[in-house]
Amino acid sequence: MGRGRSFQVGGNAFAVVLRAWARPIFLILLLLILFIFGTVIAVFAWPQQATASVSGIVTDVDGPVAGALVRVQTTANHTYTDEDGGFTLQGIPTAESVTLVAWAEGYIFGWTEAIGGDEEVGIELHPHNRVDNSVYDWEPSENCGECHPSYSEWQRDAHSQSAVNVRFLTMYNGTDVEGNRSRNSNYYTGLPRTRDPDDPYFGPGFKVDFPKRDGNCAACHTPMASKLDADNSCGWNGCHMQETSDASDELPDGVSPNEAVGVAAEGISCDFCHKIGAVTFYTDTVLPDPAMPGILSLTLYRPKSGEDLLMGTVDDVARPKDSFNQLHRESAFCASCHYGVNDTTEIYNSYGEWLESPYSDPDTGQTCQNCHMPEAPRLTSGMESLVQTAAWLEKTSGRTLPAALGKLAERSQRSYFVYPEKGGLFRNLDQIHLHQMPGANDEQFLRSAISLEVAAEFEGTELVVNTEVSNTGAGHHYPTGSPLRQVLLVVRATDNGGEELALVAGEVLPEWAGDVAGLAGQGYAKILRDTLTGEEPTFSHWRMVELVEDSRIPALSSRKGMFRFALPNGESAQGSDEINIEVQLIYRRAFQQLQQWKGWTDPDILLASEAFGVAASTAE
Repeated sequence: MGRGRSFQVGGNAFAVVLRAWARPIFLILLLLILFIFGTVIAVFAWPQQATASVSGIVTDVDGPVAGALVRVQTTANHTYTDEDGGFTLQGIPTAESVTLVAWAEGYIFGWTEAIGGDEEVGIELHPHNRVDNSVYDWEPSENCGECHPSYSEWQRDAHSQSAVNVRFLTMYNGTDVEGNRSRNSNYYTGLPRTRDPDDPYFGPGFKVDFPKRDGNCAACHTPMASKLDADNSCGWNGCHMQETSDASDELPDGVSPNEAVGVAAEGISCDFCHKIGAVTFYTDTVLPDPAMPGILSLTLYRPKSGEDLLMGTVDDVARPKDSFNQLHRESAFCASCHYGVNDTTEIYNSYGEWLESPYSDPDTGQTCQNCHMPEAPRLTSGMESLVQTAAWLEKTSGRTLPAALGKLAERSQRSYFVYPEKGGLFRNLDQIHLHQMPGANDEQFLRSAISLEVAAEFEGTELVVNTEVSNTGAGHHYPTGSPLRQVLLVVRATDNGGEELALVAGEVLPEWAGDVAGLAGQGYAKILRDTLTGEEPTFSHWRMVELVEDSRIPALSSRKGMFRFALPNGESAQGSDEINIEVQLIYRRAFQQLQQWKGWTDPDILLASEAFGVAASTAE
């Protein structure tokens, strides 16, 4: 029987035919036909619907609510209520109803249906919970994945791994990846033990230095690991030794990242972020209080049992217990965990670096979210039709489309932040923010923010190589965050026989650069010294430390270098063979010595490179 006749009684005949014919060439042809058909329809658009205005009032239990936002759901059509709570919206269809959603600060969304011409439409707002319930049971993020495409993106985000990150846990516990542990250092006594070179050593660790304290790591890495109040400074900072807490009815236990199990092992979850209501900043600065890291500087709105509250960036959600929060659109949302101070020494401060950069300009700048949670990629109208057609074809055929066609179908879900089969509404892509949050774990993202320029010339008996490394796209220093990170510029010049030319002037990479130490180049890093032991660089940032140097590249800034190499046998350029130049820009997640102790296997990332030959004829 021919393919086109394989019908089944009681089945979907079209789907059966489609399965048989759903091979790449036929899929492509069908896709093109449907695309052309959709374009024709768009050109000869349906007649304009008749519209009229809608007026009404927004109230709460006490009466009218002034200044409330009222929006036609999923559209740009919106207004604000006057001092009497009244509003009027123009351009509302008279033939079919639309959803009007209202919101005001401190309230959950209210909504109603209306058609053009309606008057005296009423929308009632109810205040959301303003008291944090610390014994709230956090929701697993997989529950969110039932309806939200962003769940799979979050799973690829470093925030979802903050509680189980092997670098974090081995640094916290003083172990290597195999679980071998370094000896306690006695650091907490003020007289740290000198490390015996014959003693097995698996790198530093907070618990090696402070075995009876939990520290404050959990305040950022595992904030769901305790039922403590969010402002319980002693508990979240892990101030007291375990014996002290056990002997007191008033002093709380600390919070150990090692005890993060279940939902707490999700690190920074969907539910945690969408319960954040406010960030508290230190009265003397525009930064959080240095003594209140992470959760301690956050106002959480965890509801009572049986209730719920979720806040986010979309201001027209017709769902019970949801609310809009402007903070979620602002860099301030990130501040409490991306600013860390030990005593008076700043350890990391990505938020403060952004504040001091041109990117923080409210009119021309970019927020953290603009780069790390960007709007979904915008499609042209024609491309959007193609994407939606691919999604329909995949669903109808019951098969995953091959290669690029499958990618098109996958992108169709980014027009929704709730799956359409779960009631999600088609939205403009600027309302949908990607949740994989690229950062130090994304090579392409790292490369996109940095540039390398190289030029070379002969001067007498020397070859001069000029370099310029520019932070072109990061809204903070490059690198940023953990002081373990570094970027290395490595400059090599060799003759035709592969022999390296001697460097006669210019910087060389420091000892901490590991396998490239001593080579021509520059290191961009934040170097700290242990105040008690003099170790430099120190990796134990929880100890008393002091800043030695900060050679990282601020936002929209550059670092230039000049390196002079002696030509072979003291020849001049005219008597020299072609010289080969290779310049590499390398991103290293942690100091090589530390990686060896811990057994970390993160490879170097080549950010940029230039390789070329220079002969006398091209250098003049």
